[in-house]
Amino acid sequence: MTTGSQPLVSIVSPVYNESEHLAECIESVLAQTYQNWDYTIVNNCSTDGSMEIARRYAARDRRIRIHENQQFLPVIQNHNVAFRQTSPNSKYCKVVLSDDWIFPECIERMVALAEEHPSVGIVSAYCLEGTRVMWAGLPYERTVIPGREVCRRHLLEGLYLSGSATSVLYRADAVRSRNPFYNDAHIHADTEVAFELLKASDFGFVHQVLTFTRVRPGSLTTIASDRSSHYPGTLHILRIYGQDYLTVKEFEACMSGHMAQYYRFLGKSVLLGRDKEFWDYHKRQLAEAGVGFSRVRLTLAALENLCMAALNPKGTLEKLLRHTGKRTVAIGPENRAPKPAAIPGQPGSVG
Repeated sequence: MTTGSQPLVSIVSPVYNESEHLAECIESVLAQTYQNWDYTIVNNCSTDGSMEIARRYAARDRRIRIHENQQFLPVIQNHNVAFRQTSPNSKYCKVVLSDDWIFPECIERMVALAEEHPSVGIVSAYCLEGTRVMWAGLPYERTVIPGREVCRRHLLEGLYLSGSATSVLYRADAVRSRNPFYNDAHIHADTEVAFELLKASDFGFVHQVLTFTRVRPGSLTTIASDRSSHYPGTLHILRIYGQDYLTVKEFEACMSGHMAQYYRFLGKSVLLGRDKEFWDYHKRQLAEAGVGFSRVRLTLAALENLCMAALNPKGTLEKLLRHTGKRTVAIGPENRAPKPAAIPGQPGSVG
């Protein structure tokens, strides 16, 4: 594909105080084998040297521009501002979080798959998260999967392919058709938007490691993992989209199974002595999902875990210390804000 025949790709990077990694992120965009792109760096009121770095690169390459937020925004709202910078002439949109980076062939490979298959609305690929390769599970010969199948397998089998914000390429018309693009009330907003877009499009997957995601203490990814937010996140997706993709029987079974798993996790959390902030978060999420928080169910789950501990104390302790159930989430590690101070709490105070 020559430069003249390459469709325009709008790349966006939301930035907040990323002077340590921003140059590496920008350099990875400049190193792309695919050349027809524009790149907007969205500054969310950084107070370090991030913007000096961005301005230095913008002065060297006219494809790079800077958008300055007038006030600091929460992480997902800032992502939505970044999506609004997508060029009206672009065919595709690619997020590169400001402390992530992309391999040189990333955009070329993703665009090639999307161009070959016009039904594809989202393209993903393997991601290197620290030292682990993520989003595995799809047979190598399958590069295009019906959107409905991807969503069903996500709900029924736990197959997770869409990855983090940096991992995917969107068709730009889908981005421009939604304002805001992400639901800023949901921490797993990119999973939610994938379920929405895949109602009417197919999913493409490149069997190659094309992106790198950095996970650090204090990032939204880490905070979400500490809270095990994928439990309420999955509950939210099930309630909003489950009946679009599943039969009535499948939906009821998934809801029942997920709630049982959620309360087993909460029962273990009682034994771990999680703090008041943790319990407030999960009680709020259960209330917002319309299922409410059950003291009785929590007590039974905690007793079940105590029984298991009595029968196998060593094995149960090892499982508890592994914090069973934690999983990396999709929204990325930019816009880090100080984590609220932990409020000490006792398991018996859960109410």
